[in-house]
Amino acid sequence: MTSRKKVLLKVIILGDSGVGKTSLMNQYVNKKFSNQYKATIGADFLTKEVMVDDRLVTMQVEMTGYFSKISVIHFHPQVTTKRAQAWCQSKNNIPYFETSAKEAINVEQAFQTIARNALKQETEVELYNEFPEPIKLDRNDRAKPSAETCSC
Repeated sequence: MTSRKKVLLKVIILGDSGVGKTSLMNQYVNKKFSNQYKATIGADFLTKEVMVDDRLVTMQVEMTGYFSKISVIHFHPQVTTKRAQAWCQSKNNIPYFETSAKEAINVEQAFQTIARNALKQETEVELYNEFPEPIKLDRNDRAKPSAETCSC
């Protein structure tokens, strides 16, 4: 049985201020929802270990409050479901999920799909393939100076 290296996947949540980025992250990682709104200042991240297709994966879910400053300047009209689905399809069939952090709808499924798709794209480069024989360093194996190697 071969042991696989631990996989770390970093997921970044982007969106306008007040859309529920922190709520989505908390629902996924902690299975909790709070009705109290508190703007995120700076960045925030949480981690969760999950099994994806028999592999242990650490999901590092990160979001930043920086994008809330952008939304003050620009007006973003509500995007229709049809338009969002068409956009996802035009971008190489990105999976589309309508989620609710409050009701815990499609949250787990969305993150599982993200993890599964990331693992499909993973290219494993095993260090031991490049160096099949271990390199051992030992103080006792030092070459002893000789007249041929002396630089004096």
